[in-house]
Parts: sequence; C-alpha cells; structure tokens
Amino acid sequence: QVQLVESGGGLVQPGGSLRLSCAASGSIFSINTMGWYRQAPGKERELVAAITSGGSTNYADSKKGRFTISRDNAKNTVSLQMNSLKPEEADVYYCYADCRTVLGANLEVWGQGTLVTVSS
Repeated sequence: QVQLVESGGGLVQPGGSLRLSCAASGSIFSINTMGWYRQAPGKERELVAAITSGGSTNYADSKKGRFTISRDNAKNTVSLQMNSLKPEEADVYYCYADCRTVLGANLEVWGQGTLVTVSS
C-alpha cells in the first residue's frame, strides 16, 4: 500500500502565496510522476502541475509563471508553490503519484485533498 499525505492548504488573500506539500509513504519501489490536481464541486479533476522523477514539469497554461512544482526523490515528496493566487483558484487540491510498489504493482495514488481558499 502507498499513502499520500498533503499539507499546506488554508486561507490566503488574493495575490497572496501558499505552498502545498505532499509526502508519499508505504511499500514504494519507485515513483514516476507526481503532481497536483484541483477539483471544484460538480466538476472534473484537472491538472495543475506535474513533475517526473527526472525533473520534467508540466503546468496548466494559466499557472505558468506563477506556480512552481518541485520534488525530492529521496524523500518521496512533492511541493507546489503558488504565487499571485486568484479567487477562482480556490478549490480542493489533490496530490497524485504514479508508483511502483516493492511487489511490482503499478498504482495511481491520490491524497485526501487539501482545501485552498482565496478570499479577502
């Protein structure tokens, strides 16, 4: 089993910054892609940013230049630095990991979600 635990959500004013963090634990052999998604009520989950084990990154177009994703492969952690936040970016943010376990199983794992509120 693999678990993802997120932290760092909360309330921020428009234009402010937040840093989300996620730690993976369990029977992990390797993690390929880690990332962050957001989901509003009644809508599909959508990509915010992702990063491979080699450091290649992918961002939603609207996040480029304001958000930065990073990871520590040795610690199995991924972080998302969000700057210049907008009210419409308030959502539940989910950590994601594409893992291979020590038993050779490939798993797509999601965190429980962390709430980001952008409001004055």
